[in-house]
Amino acid sequence: MQDHKNSLVKSSYIVGGMTFISRISGFIRDIIFANIFGASNNTDAFFIAFKIPNFFRRLFAEGAFIQSFVPVLNEYKVKNPIELKKFISFVQGNLAVILFIIVLLGITFSETIISIFAPGFTESDSRYMLASTMLEITFPYLLFISLTAMSAGIFNTFDKFFLPAITPVVLNICLITAALFFTQIFSDPIISLAYGVLIAGVIQYLIQLPLLYKLDLLVMPRIGFAFQGVNKVIKLMLPVMLGTAVIQINLIVDSIVASMLSTGSISWLYYSDRLVEFPLGVFGIAIATVILPALSKKYTSENINEYKNTLNKSINLSIAFGIPAMMGLIILSDIIIVTLFQYGSFTTIDTLMSTWSLMAYAVGLPAFILMKVLLTGFFSRQDTKTPVKYGIIAVIFNISMNLSVLAYYSTYEFEGAHAFLALATSLSAWIQVLLLHNKLKKDGLILDATIFSIQTLQVFVCSLVMLLVLIYILSFVSNWTQLEYYIRGILLIFYISIGGITYLISMYFFGFRFKEFYI
Repeated sequence: MQDHKNSLVKSSYIVGGMTFISRISGFIRDIIFANIFGASNNTDAFFIAFKIPNFFRRLFAEGAFIQSFVPVLNEYKVKNPIELKKFISFVQGNLAVILFIIVLLGITFSETIISIFAPGFTESDSRYMLASTMLEITFPYLLFISLTAMSAGIFNTFDKFFLPAITPVVLNICLITAALFFTQIFSDPIISLAYGVLIAGVIQYLIQLPLLYKLDLLVMPRIGFAFQGVNKVIKLMLPVMLGTAVIQINLIVDSIVASMLSTGSISWLYYSDRLVEFPLGVFGIAIATVILPALSKKYTSENINEYKNTLNKSINLSIAFGIPAMMGLIILSDIIIVTLFQYGSFTTIDTLMSTWSLMAYAVGLPAFILMKVLLTGFFSRQDTKTPVKYGIIAVIFNISMNLSVLAYYSTYEFEGAHAFLALATSLSAWIQVLLLHNKLKKDGLILDATIFSIQTLQVFVCSLVMLLVLIYILSFVSNWTQLEYYIRGILLIFYISIGGITYLISMYFFGFRFKEFYI
């Protein structure tokens, strides 16, 4: 019974299940966005204003900060519990001060930031001032959501996974409410979404406080950078910012270059990225969230054999989920876009363009999932420098590819240029994964053939079987856009279910058992 409670699969299911609910509410949110606002100048402006604080959130909070904070927090929990609350107090106070300064600078220099992140938005472009205005509203979201992320790190360390995983639903509810009921208040209706983001940040933080109080970890923030634990977090955090945020940096680079392509490119990339985020959140982030505190604890306790066991099983689990998810997204890409988004202001051209970028992002999905897991193999050991080196290589590759696309587009304008930006992001992710994997293998922490193994071949073959079945049953439906929305939804769920069942049955016949991942 105890082994079952400590199962990696079970813990990942808890996080993945809550993340699944969150992603579904996110899909509803994006369906409403597409219906009301389509893919236009206004949506391009909002997605940039929303992406910038989200970028800093993932860089400072969910990325570098959490990956540095959790291992040190685990050290205090195991080796120095008397100082635990003091450590949390100083980290929270210092984080709040730093974030307040960043937010203040973000609001003050909003126009300059828009010029940097969206150079295609010129001062004569309506998107420029609209994005600047909305950025002033959305930037304080960074403060509240980062404090929320810190609370999540504490909860995960104490094996409380439910609240952190379900909290993002609040953002989706606030944005849905803003889109449906408050657009009429503003001369530019889309500004209501910016206020929805801000309100969501406040609520998301407030709902963390009761559980912190229950754990007796609701402490008054204190400011002081001399505290030993704080210095350790900062020392770990500074180099890890790039190592853990490569995907986000690449997505920002995509947006920067996309702002100089045809109108709608930013929105097409946003909608397709959101669809890739679904399996990434349910599988990759769920597994990484669970194993970071687990690996940190095993490493701190010098239980290296169990450490290796957990890491290897996590990699195998990521492959078992990532490859079929990639193939499913590619074969169902146009159907998914039509079913979820092609209503109201979202046109057939928007569907085609979003489909192309979705297929390009899907190529990198297994790499995105694996990267989340492989990085924990470094951060749990407080090695933050190695991922930086590989992150720099991946970013340079992505930027080079993006600039090449932009240079060609400037001379020979062509449709679908944004999809090549998405493909560059996927390829750069694969480069980073291979580098991370080879380093962990060299350090003796993962098996020689963890990624390139018989099991991976089995996963690939079973995914191909799933792909052939989907191609066959898809041939029976034509004129998808002529179907009522609920028929589209039912059929899409049917196809996904058939694909999943086919894959699981194939894996079963190959002898694959999820109980092998109990730790």
